[in-house]
Amino acid sequence: MSKDFSRSQRVADQIQRELADLIKAEVKDPRIGMITITAVEVTRDYAHAKIFYTTLSSKEDNILIEEGLKHASGFLRSQLSSRMKLRVIPQLHFIYDESIERGLYLSRLIDEAIGNKD
Repeated sequence: MSKDFSRSQRVADQIQRELADLIKAEVKDPRIGMITITAVEVTRDYAHAKIFYTTLSSKEDNILIEEGLKHASGFLRSQLSSRMKLRVIPQLHFIYDESIERGLYLSRLIDEAIGNKD
């Protein structure tokens, strides 16, 4: 079990590195600006991968970025197949990662609470 977990984690890590490189160097879609891939989760059978990403863009731009990523997913998947030695290249599902946004919001609340104590 732990051997299987470490393999799927290694595959997820490699997908994360490869996708970051591909998006930066190969994807020409103007909707996809600067994004950061924060995590990748691969199913046990490698059929699907959740790609978590974040960006500093507005909510409206995030919708366009998500559309651009969905549009580019077939291209990215085919590029992954040439870069990775896997029998099955997973379907890519892009999910906006709100954790950084939430962290900034909480940090602001804490700063405000501390500021109001004085």
